[in-house]
Amino acid sequence: MDVRALARLVLSARPTSQARARVCQPQLTSIEINGTYYGSQKAEIFARWYEETPDDFVFAVKGPRFATNRRVLAEAGPSIERFFASGVMELKEKLGPINWQFMPTKKFDPEDFAAFLKLLPTRIDGRAIQHAVEVRHESFCSPDFIAMLKEHGVAVVIAGDSHYPQIADLTAPFVYARIMGTSEAVETGYKPAELDQWSKRARAWAEGRVPPGLHTVGPAKGDRRPRDVFLYVISGAKVRNPAAALALIERIGKAGS
Repeated sequence: MDVRALARLVLSARPTSQARARVCQPQLTSIEINGTYYGSQKAEIFARWYEETPDDFVFAVKGPRFATNRRVLAEAGPSIERFFASGVMELKEKLGPINWQFMPTKKFDPEDFAAFLKLLPTRIDGRAIQHAVEVRHESFCSPDFIAMLKEHGVAVVIAGDSHYPQIADLTAPFVYARIMGTSEAVETGYKPAELDQWSKRARAWAEGRVPPGLHTVGPAKGDRRPRDVFLYVISGAKVRNPAAALALIERIGKAGS
């Protein structure tokens, strides 16, 4: 079965520095830019990353904390506008999903969160913009939250091997997962059986299915359309994350050959 024929699979490790990003690029198909969470980057930096990466490379980008770490999310409009005007659009067609990460203490306020989702642009300069929200408080384990994301076509970031609540519902045309269980004692970060399991989950997502063993909140039924899958190996034993990502890419490739 050729998974890539069903949906693009993008797997990677978040680099701990931009230098590591450049090292990873020849083997990996994507990185998640974390520095934008803490502050803006210059337009020329985004333009350089665009020029230095392969044609099919994809950058997932963290949205700024100034938009998400606030009491009233409905007031985040100016921060969101400044982020998209900062130069991130210089990534052009290599711009992947924007990950809007929330603090573990941020609780689900339906009215305020709905207002935040309405602030997220769907297109800029004619280019479609994909959004994912990474929520870390158990109050988001609500069918109302899932319905809200589906209405706006926004993905919920799936936390794997993490102490954060897991919400594995499919709410957007793509899947965004961050797995955090690598071990320094294992050369590939994850044991072979664990890598096999995550590669099977990635293929299931690509086919539009929710893999067994993951926690969902909303109704089990949903559309089974193929989906792009963005699977990032983060946290855990950071030194092992690139090896884990490469091992996953190898397994996905063998399954699709």
